[in-house]
Amino acid sequence: MTPRPAPPRPLTAHVPGSKSITTRALLLAAAANGTSTLWAPLVSHDTLAFGKAVGRLGARVENSPSDQFWAVTGSGRGPTGTAVVWCADAGTAARFLPPFCATGEGVFTFDGSEQLRARPLSPLMTAMTELGAELETPVPGRLPLTVRAAGLEGGELRVDSSMSSQFLSGLLMAAPLMRHPVRADLRASVSRPYLDMTLDLMRRFGADVKEPESGVIEVRPGGYRATALVIEPDASTASYLFAAAAATEQRITVPGLCGRSIQGDLRFVEALSTMGAQVEVGDRAVTVTGTGRLRGGFDLEMGDISDTFMTLAAIAPLADAPLTLGGVRHARFKESDRVAAVTRNLRACGVRVDETEDSVTVHPGTPRPARIACHRDHRIAMAFSVLGLAARVPMVLDDPYCVTKTFPGFHQEMARLFPDYTVPERVPFSEPHDVGGHRDTRKAGER
Repeated sequence: MTPRPAPPRPLTAHVPGSKSITTRALLLAAAANGTSTLWAPLVSHDTLAFGKAVGRLGARVENSPSDQFWAVTGSGRGPTGTAVVWCADAGTAARFLPPFCATGEGVFTFDGSEQLRARPLSPLMTAMTELGAELETPVPGRLPLTVRAAGLEGGELRVDSSMSSQFLSGLLMAAPLMRHPVRADLRASVSRPYLDMTLDLMRRFGADVKEPESGVIEVRPGGYRATALVIEPDASTASYLFAAAAATEQRITVPGLCGRSIQGDLRFVEALSTMGAQVEVGDRAVTVTGTGRLRGGFDLEMGDISDTFMTLAAIAPLADAPLTLGGVRHARFKESDRVAAVTRNLRACGVRVDETEDSVTVHPGTPRPARIACHRDHRIAMAFSVLGLAARVPMVLDDPYCVTKTFPGFHQEMARLFPDYTVPERVPFSEPHDVGGHRDTRKAGER
């Protein structure tokens, strides 16, 4: 009997800290009384914009050498005074910070890039108004937004969370600073794991959070206390490296992720296991090994982990049967319409895709070289980079360095782990980027 070949030696991937945890921790630390230490934070365009924003609102953010940790000193209450806050492309800043400001006193104006201005805020604004906030905006439901703050009363939270759980997360994090207890029903919200992450972090910072019945949350006033927090590697970001391993018969380990992770997107490895990859979830690391075959022929509900649906869609053409990814309607309201963007880019690669409002079905095929429209969306750029590697065909990304939003070193790390990967050149952007509130009109070679 011929012995089975030994699995390849695992390669250790360097995955930066979770964006979702970093931004939430920045807000909670800014709201806490005292100095919190955030270890291993994500250093990217979004988190730097968020950190600068909480600094504008009165918190002190100090970076250690090499950004090993950030020390954030808060006042223990909502912001006071007057501030103009630039959110850049960071949707979390636009959705988390206005409720925080509304618990304070003063006038706070929020604005962002053209991409961020296009993203909806109506559910958040409606809920804040019902809680007593005074808001002004020249374009209903969009940035720019001015908050005339005089505190929030609290009470019953009624939020349309069908587009994004971030609206509810922002209001929940502001709840301990409101005058009266807050009660919220989470059962109709999308992306419940992100709400669970929010509540977990609130508790770590000392908030009084209870769940009297399944899916119903009560938060009492009392504020936050400073704490030290080690930020996990980003499970959403790790999905690209795990998918690349599954599709190339490589073995990739990400230390710092484990079965106790508070990130729901770690469940992405379960999808890879269903497709045939070997998955090991240990106490200190997660390892994915490609087995030489990707299975299809089934449906996957990805509503709770929709940030990773594009990763799976990108390797789905390499499966042996069609794969349907459902429950992703709310992904149409992210940095781009991600459902439409995935469909169009896969079709540009010669892959058959059936699209509905809530799902995509990707059929097996041999991808051909294509120019990928990234729509300034980091997740599109990273997902199709994986397809190019796995299918061994060149993919030209029209904006390869939009990955700096969450993983500035993505292309270099892919090349380190996968020798066949080619780091893309810095090509001209499909549209000018906003840098610090100003249009970036430099030529590509100057960036």
